[in-house]
This record gives sequence, C-alpha cells and structure tokens, in this order.
Amino acid sequence: MDPNHYRFTSSWELAAPPDDVYRALEDIGRYPLWWPEVRRIRRLDDRHGELTVRSVLPYDLVLTVEESRRDPAAGVLEAAMAGDLRGWSRWTVTACPGGSRAVFEEDVRPGRPLMRRLALPARPAFTANHALMMRSGRRGLRAYLAGYAVGRGHSAAPEG
Repeated sequence: MDPNHYRFTSSWELAAPPDDVYRALEDIGRYPLWWPEVRRIRRLDDRHGELTVRSVLPYDLVLTVEESRRDPAAGVLEAAMAGDLRGWSRWTVTACPGGSRAVFEEDVRPGRPLMRRLALPARPAFTANHALMMRSGRRGLRAYLAGYAVGRGHSAAPEG
C-alpha cells in the first residue's frame, strides 16, 4: 500500500430530483454557500478554477481544478486536480427512491512535500478530516436543496 495514495468514496442520499442535485453540484461557484469547508472559489476560465478548502486540521488546501467531463445525461461531473492534491474527483448523480444519490469519488496524492512526509503517521488524521468535510458537505447540500425546492414550489425537507 502506498501511504501517499488516497481513494475516497462518499454516497449522499438527497431528497431532491437528480436534475436539481446535478445543477447544484455543477455550480461550483456557489459551493461556499452550502459547504463551509470550501472557503474560496476563484474561476480562472470556463474550465479551470482554484479552490481553497479547510476542514478541522489547521491548514488550507489550495487546488487547481480542470473540468474533464460534464455529462448531464449520465449525471457525471469530473475534474482533474493539481496543487496541494493531485489526481481527480468525480460526482455521479442518479435517481433513487425518495430523490437522488450523489456519489463522490476522489483519487489523489498529496502535492505538498510535508503531507507526503507525514503520510504514515498522519494518514488516520487526513482520512478523518476528509470524512468530516464530506459529512458537513452532505448536510449543507441537503439544506441548500431544500431551500431551492421551496423556492421552486416543491415540497422537500432537509434530512437529519
């Protein structure tokens, strides 16, 4: 096992139609409105942006992302990452009973030398940090989508 290779998968059940979920996820500029750990977004052009994220560990990650796939029919959004993390991430949105399932996959390696050196001793902290960030994002997106649905005249309540 390479201690500098991280593969994460998170699945979020959301009480919203897949099209609404997909639209929220493709609008990366609005992530800071519902995902507290996404601190800053700076659009570089139509396909590139810079994200600053921070969870409970005392450091910011600055990522340059490049859109590599946008497929609304398949519900897929994929980006290549460079900077403090190198690799890719992908959202896949599908219908499920009660709404949608959004699956987030990430395959990355740290770009920072210090993170690479701390790979073995800090791996549990890095993994826990990611899990906390994803939990917070799920909670935030549920609330955001509930407000979006109310504004469109749908009835959807945030899930616990």
